Amino acid sequence: MGFTDLVSNAGATMLNSWLTTRSYITGYAPSQADVAVFKALSSAPDSEKFPHASRWYNHIATFESEFATLPGDASKSFEAYGPEAGDLTLNPAKAPEKAEDDDDVDLFGSDDEEEDAEAVRIREERLAAYREKKAAKPKTIAKSVVTMDVKPWDDETDMAALEAAVRGIEKDGLVWGASKLAAVGFGIKKLQINLVVEDEKISTSDLQEEIEGFEDYVQSTDVVAMQKL
Repeated sequence: MGFTDLVSNAGATMLNSWLTTRSYITGYAPSQADVAVFKALSSAPDSEKFPHASRWYNHIATFESEFATLPGDASKSFEAYGPEAGDLTLNPAKAPEKAEDDDDVDLFGSDDEEEDAEAVRIREERLAAYREKKAAKPKTIAKSVVTMDVKPWDDETDMAALEAAVRGIEKDGLVWGASKLAAVGFGIKKLQINLVVEDEKISTSDLQEEIEGFEDYVQSTDVVAMQKL
């Protein structure tokens, strides 16, 4: 028999017993067998009643975004995995001792059994490969959309030249967007311009200071809106 109703106490007990000496449903790396059993559970097993199943569930959850890439037959049901008849005793404390299968290497170790050198080597290699794969994933670049007001000295300021000076600032991580002239009063108009910045590369306060350096055109600047992308 394979696994049955995993959401019942009996099913969770069976899964917990199966994982007492295993890190994964089959073998010593995550596979479609783990995916099938993981999806058959409605939530993480109780960590106090089913500590081994809970440990396994939380570990497999870290691979959830990679389920489709894990090896194995994705068409198999969770019932295709688990103990055969006679392989499982629900009370492991009363179960007879049996030799550990070569494929069932516990990556998490055990306080009750000494780890041999081969098990330690395999565990460390698998963990190192996992960390390397995680580190290789591209990091999300934080960006912000900013709306900035650039105010001229008076109504005689050449606004076309002012905007050209502003857009002439080129930096890695800075992209200028749409702009418009907005009335301030007494015939004076300000430049309202949008820009996208990479947060780690561009400081808006430094950018404002650079714009205000165009003293022939610019009186002051203000950031009127900022939103994370």
